[in-house]
Amino acid sequence: MIDGVIRVGTSGWVYPEWRGVFYPKGLPQRRELEYLSRRVNSIEINGSFYSLRQPSNYRAWAATTPDDFVFAVKGIRQVTHVKRLRNIERPLADFFASGVLELGHKLGPVLWQLPPSVRFDPEVLDGFLRLLPRTVRHALEVRHPSFRDPTFFRLMHANNVASVVADTAGTWPRFDEITADFVYVRLHGDEELYASGYTDRALDRWASRIRDWARDRDAFVYFDNTMRARAPHDAVALASRLDTAAP
Repeated sequence: MIDGVIRVGTSGWVYPEWRGVFYPKGLPQRRELEYLSRRVNSIEINGSFYSLRQPSNYRAWAATTPDDFVFAVKGIRQVTHVKRLRNIERPLADFFASGVLELGHKLGPVLWQLPPSVRFDPEVLDGFLRLLPRTVRHALEVRHPSFRDPTFFRLMHANNVASVVADTAGTWPRFDEITADFVYVRLHGDEELYASGYTDRALDRWASRIRDWARDRDAFVYFDNTMRARAPHDAVALASRLDTAAP
């Protein structure tokens, strides 16, 4: 029996190479979010990683999508890549003041992604986790092997922050330990990072794992193999397997 809610979608939605392949030919760009949000039940906003958005952006995205739709939001890179989790009080405050909360009941987890060069430092990580607002769920994607440390997982458990299960075609280590009351999965490519799609067999395997996780917690799954329009097709295919596809 599955007690958790399963959300499946893509990382972003504005990609020229999806036009005419996933998006119908002639579909205006302004309607792409509307189109995709009727085929999956969640999307990871990734433009928020590169620059601060405006409250009006978040309100418009919320208004465009179905009432039961949920967005994950990728945290600003000033926190993770520029400051590298140190002295982040100001950029963290600016990020949440930029309008993220305007999503209202459609706001899901906030994703924080570290670059591969950032090593595990317990003191730095603990300081970062303590600053995160508790009214929002958080997930952290790490990419350095030094994070394979019991102390890392203890800190994540203690703060109810999800350690992202990231499939990166072997490029970076995969961390499968579940550390929060929800699970956050990012699928970057089965055999080639960002480029390769997932076979039926691979999607079946992921569907089985996600069902197991969702027995007692919510699950958020996002395809980031955005090249060649793989992500939206894979997301729809996985959502169908998990009975979360839009009608």
